[in-house]
Order: sequence, then C-alpha cells, then structure tokens
Amino acid sequence: MAKPKPPEGPPPGSAGRYAYEGLDRVIHEKARLGILTSLVSHPSGLLFADLKELCGLTDGNLNRHLHVLQEAELVEAWKSTHRNRPQTLCRLTEHGRARFLAYIAALEKVVADAAESVRAQASAQRNIQEGWSPA
Repeated sequence: MAKPKPPEGPPPGSAGRYAYEGLDRVIHEKARLGILTSLVSHPSGLLFADLKELCGLTDGNLNRHLHVLQEAELVEAWKSTHRNRPQTLCRLTEHGRARFLAYIAALEKVVADAAESVRAQASAQRNIQEGWSPA
C-alpha cells in the first residue's frame, strides 16, 4: 500500500501553516455555502423557490444572500414569467464555479490537515512513557 502523500505547503509548525488563505469569507457563510453547493449540483440553475427549499431559507434570507453572491459575481439571476407569474432562475457564473471549486480544495486541505493531526496525536499518545498520566 502506498504511503500517503504529505500535505503541501509550509512544514508543520512553521508560521502560517494553518492560515488557509483559500477560505473565502463570501462563500464560507453557512447559507451561502448551501446556496453555492446547490447551484454547483444543478449547472442549468435552480428556480428561486426550489433553491429556497433546498437551503431551508426564507424568501428574505435567500434574497439577501443571493445579492451578496451577485455582487461578488459568483451567481447570476434570470427573470421570466411562467403562467403570468414572475420567476427567477439562479445559477453559478463561470467565475463563481471556479472560485467555489478553489474554495472546496481549500476545505479539503483543512480536513486533511485535521485528520493528519488526529492520527499523529493518537500515535504520540501510544508512545507516552509508562508512569505518566494526564495532568
């Protein structure tokens, strides 16, 4: 079995090792993360009502978060009517898709670092000399 590849970036313990510059505050907010995940799963877009249901948001909350995402050029909204009722179709922009995928890669790095730390702690815990106990 191949040995796992060590995490990229500065060596453990170095300055900035866990800074995670790729985490984007615009995306990181829980509701916006849900919106973007929903939209990346539906490349042709989602109607406002469907997006609201998938993300468990109210009309006002979804509208506010979509506005933030539109200002960041991550999401676009298209207006139309169906049976004389207004409808809004929301979808990721190409820029939004690229930025979201970069964000996911940064999150994967966080998870990999955390998992490696837990494995290292478990290994170190087994190597504590006899006679020692937690303080």
